[in-house]
Amino acid sequence: MTTPNISAQLFFLYDSHCPWSYVATKLVNEIHNVFPQITLNLWHTAFFDGKTNDSSRRKVNEIKEVERLANIQFSQNYQQLLLESKNSILSANLMTWAQNKTPDLVLPLLNALQEAHFEQGNQLTSATDFDTIISTLKLSPPAKVFKHDKLSKDAMIQLEEIFALQEIINTQAIPALLLAVEDQLILLNHNFYLSEPKAIIEAVQLELNKYT
Repeated sequence: MTTPNISAQLFFLYDSHCPWSYVATKLVNEIHNVFPQITLNLWHTAFFDGKTNDSSRRKVNEIKEVERLANIQFSQNYQQLLLESKNSILSANLMTWAQNKTPDLVLPLLNALQEAHFEQGNQLTSATDFDTIISTLKLSPPAKVFKHDKLSKDAMIQLEEIFALQEIINTQAIPALLLAVEDQLILLNHNFYLSEPKAIIEAVQLELNKYT
């Protein structure tokens, strides 16, 4: 696989605490591994603010559907959190800071956050919940990132950019995976590739080939 000499970016609209985003991140990993020249824009939507009150039945049904389509099984640690209201505000602040300050580490950071939440059952709702991840990746985020239940100024600015992009693609659904090539924006249907993430590489290559 090759990347033509063109300007290409990948936009991933997600929430770190969203199970659909968790499995879609595997597609982002595959694309980045094969096409490292494509600029990554990982935009956290801060969808989960602790106010969502979905029934336990609905939450269970949702993760069962994710497991079916992505051919995975969620950990018991994560499933024990299903009755808790999800709050991803601190993760949104941290990811937005990383996107702006250390873009080379933003994808490893997202993977680490999702591993902590979906595999280890870490709620990621207090500053200390992030200590191990920050230490491992050698990050130095400012204290304002961890102001409880309050989006940072940078996160709010990014949300405005997300809203503008969602108007263009005419959907607020997350996750959303978009490939921007030159002045074209292509919405990639991530649902086609959840059970076989590597298959998305051919789809991306076909789009890039149109501009060679």
